[in-house]
Amino acid sequence: MQRIALEADGLTVRYGTATVLDALDLRVTQGEIYALLGGNGAGKSTTLNAFLGFARPAAGAARVCGIDAAADPLGARASLAYVPENVALYEHLSARENLDYLLRMGGAGAAPAAIESALADVGLAQAAWDRRLAGYSKGMRQKVAIALALARAVPVLLLDEPTTGLDPHATSEFNALLLKLRGQGVTIFMVTHDLLGAAEVADRIGFLDHGRIAHELAAHGPQRFDVQQLFQRYADARRAA
Repeated sequence: MQRIALEADGLTVRYGTATVLDALDLRVTQGEIYALLGGNGAGKSTTLNAFLGFARPAAGAARVCGIDAAADPLGARASLAYVPENVALYEHLSARENLDYLLRMGGAGAAPAAIESALADVGLAQAAWDRRLAGYSKGMRQKVAIALALARAVPVLLLDEPTTGLDPHATSEFNALLLKLRGQGVTIFMVTHDLLGAAEVADRIGFLDHGRIAHELAAHGPQRFDVQQLFQRYADARRAA
């Protein structure tokens, strides 16, 4: 039986009088890549915030590896790593120094060999490990952020618009990295507008509409997804927003 890594169970979140998530039901299993798409205001960011323990439910629950994110936010966050659209790292430090410092700040720490292994696993060129991040591209910064997650050995990765601003080559490299992580049993939950990129790597794609999953499609066969059908679902979700 597959373990549930992320679960929204009747999750309702309100901001004032506005209901942003409306009894959302969602389950992502261990080692699965799930892409969540939807128009602006559909509730995608709020879903991420609920798993991070930042959005308090009016009803239902958001759980990370069985831990209620509202009741025990620190416990839930200990099981995941969050990579925002604009990765926040220390510009004046190198990739190696960023990992060492941030791991120590988080109370985990890591041996130099473990840090080097994480940087190698994400495909960051060894020549860049000791360069300051001020000269890094967005794709390189994302690799450092994911290397931090690998060094922490967390089972769940949350990604917010991970391919925005990446060129096609960097997007292809990033998608290959996600598939590699899935092969290692890491659960990946991404919020994205990149429909074609999601279709390349996702096991399931959910379309969020007014705080609920309106449609959900699973990859199957050599073509994985019917792209025309995906575009129609996405267009419907955006029109409804």
